Amino acid sequence: MSGRKAQAARNDELILQAARTVFTADPGAPIAAVAERAGVGISALYRRYPSKEALLRKLCGDGLKQYAAIAEKALDAAGDPWEAFAGFLRQIVDADIHSLTIRLAGTFQPTEELTQDAVQAGRLGTEVHRRAVEQGVLRPDVTMADIALLFEQLASIKLGDEERTAELRHRYLALLADSLRTPPAHRPLPGPPPEDEELRSRWTPA
Repeated sequence: MSGRKAQAARNDELILQAARTVFTADPGAPIAAVAERAGVGISALYRRYPSKEALLRKLCGDGLKQYAAIAEKALDAAGDPWEAFAGFLRQIVDADIHSLTIRLAGTFQPTEELTQDAVQAGRLGTEVHRRAVEQGVLRPDVTMADIALLFEQLASIKLGDEERTAELRHRYLALLADSLRTPPAHRPLPGPPPEDEELRSRWTPA
């Protein structure tokens, strides 16, 4: 790419990273907060995204596409059926997709393309769930809606920095996964439990 195009691509990446951080923390934050965090001028942001709604749609669309890609990977996986399903769960949590989709839901008007992406992601996720049940590794009384709400609960865990948050999310994902598996499993949980000091820190003003 030319120098100008390369700079535009870098700015776009900075804007999307900043928007993800800002809007997953507070969907009602002003678009100026994104420009400030990205370190770009507000005019540069508006040249790429003409409105806050357009930026929110982009984030949500990226999340839906990533969900679909992870689901397709799980469906293509060979070997242990449980590991394919568990890998699907871990990758969805690692990507923090529900912070980009459910967290932002209702903050913008969906487009036809976004609706199609949502349908595709839902279809693939349902197929991953159906296959795990049919292969006898997932409790048959657990629905895809149950899984979706579990993802939302895990996305709500935010304690300490990004590394500690990821560690805790994996700890509780492992705990949940053992209860979903058939027959039930009882494996060591990853990462240490939260300390009292970590929990108390949430009461300290920023």
